[in-house]
Amino acid sequence: MKQRCFWVTDSELYKKYHDEEWGTPVYDDKTLFEFLILETFQAGLSWITILNKRENFRKAFDNFDYKKISKYPETKYESLLQDAGIIRNKLKIRSAITNAQLFIEVQQEYGSFSKFIWSYVNEKPIINKFEKKEDVPATTELSDKISKDLKKRGFKFVGSTVIYAFLQATGLVNDHTIDCFKYIN
Repeated sequence: MKQRCFWVTDSELYKKYHDEEWGTPVYDDKTLFEFLILETFQAGLSWITILNKRENFRKAFDNFDYKKISKYPETKYESLLQDAGIIRNKLKIRSAITNAQLFIEVQQEYGSFSKFIWSYVNEKPIINKFEKKEDVPATTELSDKISKDLKKRGFKFVGSTVIYAFLQATGLVNDHTIDCFKYIN
């Protein structure tokens, strides 16, 4: 049996996410935006809740097309509030629209969101060597710095904990524990 990180449950969806996505470096802006949105919706909830609703989020948010989302009219916002398939939090839905607009601004400034975010780690993943659950932080100086920068730009729901989870999910930080089969030295 494969040894996985401590947080992976018996859920096949969780195992698949861990094995195929989490901690794998992401350079594609569309995928980075998807994770940013999912992480902001996850704030205060469990990640499995978000994973279970991920396909619903894809449908509701036009496959995470940030260009479309940035132009959502009030009628689309209202329809999202009625969509039982997603997290119907007014502020989080509004933030997805705002964050899409700001995401595009960052792209215009840096050429891509990927260039912007990867510049924080000198274009290569930080590989940690955590042994147990207690070793893995919820935030770091890096997540504090990125969070502060994004908030200054107007992004919403991008606190340091959300940003650290985003960094882990998109492989900027590789936090597979050393006993996990996905750990790389």
